[in-house]
Amino acid sequence: MSAGRDVGDRPAIGLLTKEYPPEVYGGAGVHVAELARALADLVDVRVHAFGAERDDPLVAASYREWDALAGDAPHLAALRTVSADLAIAAGVEGVDLVHSHTWYANLAGHLAKLIYDVPHVVSTHSLEPLRPWKREQLGGGYALSSFCERTAVEGADAIIAVSKGMRDDVLRAYPSIDPDKIEVIYNGVDPQAYRRVEDTTALIDHGIDPDRPYAVFVGRITRQKGVVHLLDAAALLPAGTQLVLCAGAPDTPEIAAEFRTRVAELEDAPVEVIWIERMLPQPEIAQLLSHAQVFVCPSIYEPFGIVNLEAMACGTPVVASAVGGIVEYVVPGDNGWLVEFEPGDDALGSPVDPAGFAREFADRITQVLQDGDAAAEMGRNGRRLVEDHFGWPAIAEQTAALYRRLLG
Repeated sequence: MSAGRDVGDRPAIGLLTKEYPPEVYGGAGVHVAELARALADLVDVRVHAFGAERDDPLVAASYREWDALAGDAPHLAALRTVSADLAIAAGVEGVDLVHSHTWYANLAGHLAKLIYDVPHVVSTHSLEPLRPWKREQLGGGYALSSFCERTAVEGADAIIAVSKGMRDDVLRAYPSIDPDKIEVIYNGVDPQAYRRVEDTTALIDHGIDPDRPYAVFVGRITRQKGVVHLLDAAALLPAGTQLVLCAGAPDTPEIAAEFRTRVAELEDAPVEVIWIERMLPQPEIAQLLSHAQVFVCPSIYEPFGIVNLEAMACGTPVVASAVGGIVEYVVPGDNGWLVEFEPGDDALGSPVDPAGFAREFADRITQVLQDGDAAAEMGRNGRRLVEDHFGWPAIAEQTAALYRRLLG
């Protein structure tokens, strides 16, 4: 920050992000949208996002990627991201601090820091060195995404880790970083938007029988989310169980095709697989979570896993991989169960024993399905945890306090 700069009581904060409503496809987008609204009571929020123009008073500008970089080659997607970053760096002039989210916007934050001499805060929702399967998605663009992240994280004035596990990952991936620059501020959830609802219209519309037990998964079709391993577990679930997959936005055509083939192979299995091939609006997601007996998160990498909190907020127990930040709030036997994950040595980060991983998932899901009283108690405990510790106002307060420390 330039010497003598007066930022007043409400500093102008540039939130830089690829995702922002209505263009949200992952947890980072949900995080930025909720954080922006909660921060608006504390600072002057100015969102700079990729995509079309938005009718939102918090959005200062939206930025389209350069048409000149159109094409299907994987590396072009990374180059298009950089093109939007350049435009954001030009458009963010006038803020007192920039706060970027994910590698998609990190370079914009780093350039703004250099150009305007303002502090740069990076929120780490994931780390490129820990997502080797992205080579499958981005090709040579993976080297570019890794460069953008490394440059921004190592040059940042402060780094927000969304869990203690993520803090440890940052230090392992980027050992030159001063540990004192990293602050753990958890993700959150809106307990008013995500709460148990009685309406079952969305279930019926999507072919789910409300009178039969079901497990539900909500997330993208990506190696990271472990959806292929969930399909392995599906064949081992009790007869008559419904497995609802609210799964869209595949990373690559290859994984989309693989997923489709695996679902088709389960057509004659005792479990009924119901695949909703798109991401649903929040009220419908809340219905699906509210009436499920169990939420399933088979991720092989998950710095936090905000969707697990959304399920807990709806009173639904969680069965999840014991990875990343998940272990910091899923308490075995209290609000769900954890399944141990040991990575193998392949390029995709698969479990060392895929069959055993799937079998343990199936066993834990079955345990919850067959003990309704225990499931109800775990659901109540999960809801209580969300209400007590993961509301957005408290998270915004911690974030604004960090801004003020950097701005002096």
